[in-house]
Amino acid sequence: MGAIMPRMTMHATSTFDIDSWQEESYDEAEGANLRRAHLTKTFRGEVEGRSAVEMLMAQAQDESAAYVAFERLDVRVHGRAGTFVLLHSASGTRDVRTATWTVVPDSGTGELRRLRGTAQIIIGPDGGHTFELDYDLG
Repeated sequence: MGAIMPRMTMHATSTFDIDSWQEESYDEAEGANLRRAHLTKTFRGEVEGRSAVEMLMAQAQDESAAYVAFERLDVRVHGRAGTFVLLHSASGTRDVRTATWTVVPDSGTGELRRLRGTAQIIIGPDGGHTFELDYDLG
């Protein structure tokens, strides 16, 4: 019997710009304002290319909020070209925030066909945002 080879996890880091952000309220009521947004981004670095995001947000009382989103990236990751979809899920209060970004299984195309992984945004002390992707290609 052949041995099962462990998957090799890679790490890619990029900066990004938000090129457009279109947001609208679709349900304003006591307790939370429900909003939707469409945005586009440009990535530079080990992940290079563009993405489009569809987001649903709940802006609650006392600075609490949550959002879910799907983001399709059309990028090169360490030089490999293709697309994949990220699922975003985040919530928080004024003091505590949590976020999970997961590559949707089997959403990759091209040279990223078997991409799996997770991502996160790191906010630097200067307010700059860095995108980090931990992934493997199966």
